[in-house]
Amino acid sequence: MRIAALVLCYSCVMARLALIALALLGMTGAALAQSPAALGDSAKAVIGTWEFSNADRDKVCTATFKSDPTPVGFKVEFDKNCGNLFPLVNDIVGWKFPDNDLLYLLDAGGKALVEFSEVEDGIYEAPTPGVGVLFLQNAAAAAPPPKPPEQVAGDWTIVRGNGAPLCRLTLATAAAQDGMALTVKPGCDAAIARLNLTLWRIDRDELMLVPARGNPWRFEEVDTKTWRRVPESADSIMLVRE
Repeated sequence: MRIAALVLCYSCVMARLALIALALLGMTGAALAQSPAALGDSAKAVIGTWEFSNADRDKVCTATFKSDPTPVGFKVEFDKNCGNLFPLVNDIVGWKFPDNDLLYLLDAGGKALVEFSEVEDGIYEAPTPGVGVLFLQNAAAAAPPPKPPEQVAGDWTIVRGNGAPLCRLTLATAAAQDGMALTVKPGCDAAIARLNLTLWRIDRDELMLVPARGNPWRFEEVDTKTWRRVPESADSIMLVRE
């Protein structure tokens, strides 16, 4: 009887220990499940607000990467208009950026909808099926978006740096091949007339005058009424609004 009692008591103790062990394992598992993933150096570097855009930067919004944990990574917030410009962001609920890996924007199931790789310091790009190439740039360092064509269209004069006029032209908003229509007015300098300028367009932060053959003339904005040809040369060329 004593031996049977001891065996029964031992069995009770072992059963209690097993229950305690299971309870501890459950608590540990819950704690692990609630513990946020660690932020590596790469992830820490993107915490903050970034410009989110397409390649032409005619669609621009902001994305804010946060360190708050989510079931699939960390929290990311887009501005209110971002979902209108890029419908896929409506399905993005988190992000992750493991060291020596890509920056992933994730849906609720943890699937990567966008995969960014760093192409320059502070600039990331992501070729995305059905959308095109998306870009992330640090919002503080990003250049302003390109000017809308209607703000640039109108009558302009190409002049030398000393102010001598060379050619008068009109930049229209009507579509023409890979840009917009350009009309050269009578009295244009022969060297420029030979170029046969046929269209113009905005390429990121530059204005381009495109000839029928050869390389386009590129101009950078000086102010709202003046653009300077680049690269600069001893014989400076300006584009001045009339």
